Amino acid sequence: MKAMIFAAGLGTRLRPVTNDKPKAMATIHGTTLLEITIRRLKNHGFKDIVVNVHHYADMITEFLESNKHFGINIQISDERALLLDTGGGLKQAARFFDDGKPFLVHNVDTLTDVSLKDFYDYHIKNRP
Repeated sequence: MKAMIFAAGLGTRLRPVTNDKPKAMATIHGTTLLEITIRRLKNHGFKDIVVNVHHYADMITEFLESNKHFGINIQISDERALLLDTGGGLKQAARFFDDGKPFLVHNVDTLTDVSLKDFYDYHIKNRP
């Protein structure tokens, strides 16, 4: 299963926490929002993830590399030159989803205990 994590935003609502790092690197109990999101996706069966980056993009790419991409296929959709917002970010990453199969889109700052696998499976079963 494939997913996209939106992590390119400026994090303006989290200032001053995001003055020197992207929102994805903000922590809760010592764990970054990005790691929380990746681990949740991975635990629910998502093995191919694309993360879009813009604000402090190098911090995100270095974090992923230092964690060996959490043992799954994680790719970067680079928006350093221009922040593309939601629709543009999704369009920029479209090449990662060119197999015609469904994929999940997840914001890096969405914290939930919803079963992402059940959510995905429901979508597939009901063909919306």
